[in-house]
Amino acid sequence: MEILTRKENGVLSIEFNRPEKKNAITAAMYQAMADALKDGEADSAVRAILITGKPEIFTAGNDLDDFLKNSGGDVGDRPVWQFMRALSGASKPVVAAVAGNAVGIGTTLLMHCDLVYAAENAKFSMPFTQLGLCPEFASSLLFQQVAGYQRAAEKLLLGEAFGAQEAQEMGLVSRVVPTVDLHSFALGKAASLAALPASSLRVTKRLMKQAQAQAIRQQMDEENKHFGAMLNAPEAKEAFTAFFEKRRPDFTKFA
Repeated sequence: MEILTRKENGVLSIEFNRPEKKNAITAAMYQAMADALKDGEADSAVRAILITGKPEIFTAGNDLDDFLKNSGGDVGDRPVWQFMRALSGASKPVVAAVAGNAVGIGTTLLMHCDLVYAAENAKFSMPFTQLGLCPEFASSLLFQQVAGYQRAAEKLLLGEAFGAQEAQEMGLVSRVVPTVDLHSFALGKAASLAALPASSLRVTKRLMKQAQAQAIRQQMDEENKHFGAMLNAPEAKEAFTAFFEKRRPDFTKFA
């Protein structure tokens, strides 16, 4: 199974389990996570959610070959949208534990979590412009709220990677812990949440998020409109072709 799920002591754990492909996410994996989140939302025994990867890698982002094969059709039906809607709309607290690289959506999804813990070896990147694309799932809104405009612009415009300490300084990460302790630490925080009154957690989370819920939905729609158009543009085609051919892309021929 490329996505492992389990329920224990009130915590629903969702784990990327495709290490041979650096946990690159396929449509089937998105669907599995979307289904798990929907099930957890409906299950009163689930009181907190934990999303994890492996000690060496959180996720390399989208599996590009699978992504390109599944980029057609109605956007709202795509598994990635089902997953991100379920994550963004989760009423229960969501904890993320990040070790190794969190690329693209691996960083984007963290902005929709409530507590984010990073291992010392964690590295984050949103290389959308490097692929001829734009930010996704309200990251252009949420990241600058977390980090401030200039720091967000540096990461989103250049697409350069940054480490765990910088992520904590910017506010993307709640705390940095030793890599060997990450899973147990994050699981312990999820268990602490699960032991608290569920209604108090739901109301507190709703009060914190409701003011900008509509703005997030609107930004997700706006980003998706541009993302979809740019995916079929020459710049993205050059970026993806260069990736598969293992060469540097040449964007100088595009205005």
